[in-house]
Amino acid sequence: MLDRRFELMGPNGDHHLAALWDGDNGLRLLIPGDPVSVREALSQANEALQKMDVSQEHAGAVEIVLAEALNNVVEHSYAGHASGLIELSMRRHRSKLTFMIRDEGHPMPGGGAPGGQPQALDVSVDNLPEGGFGWFLIRALTQDLRYRRDGDRNELRFEIPLAVLPQVQ
Repeated sequence: MLDRRFELMGPNGDHHLAALWDGDNGLRLLIPGDPVSVREALSQANEALQKMDVSQEHAGAVEIVLAEALNNVVEHSYAGHASGLIELSMRRHRSKLTFMIRDEGHPMPGGGAPGGQPQALDVSVDNLPEGGFGWFLIRALTQDLRYRRDGDRNELRFEIPLAVLPQVQ
């Protein structure tokens, strides 16, 4: 069960995003597993990155990675579920940002995070590839990516170094 120390239920039993700031070095969010809440969480994460004095270049990389990872939880992990929560922890250390994403949805196929494939993007919008490219971006922009299934919970951990970002090709 996810840590439920935050009040997440509104007057009609609706889930709401809950945030816990950890000084200027971290943020912890509990996010309802829906696309609107993911967008709100990305906004909260961006605000936290500004408070952590993270460059715009690195904040952009974080937004790409978090958007891909959180939307994958909504679309795949919670596929067929009436509702679910996503826990996101983000901390700044001297030379890196560390992240943990947990959910109680379906496990990743094969018991591990997908490898992802680079895709040709010089095609028409109708011919853009579907699937795999998000994981390619996640892997290209992160370090020490680890997935595990702990009981009924998925846990994804990764780091984004605060040095020069790799060029995604």
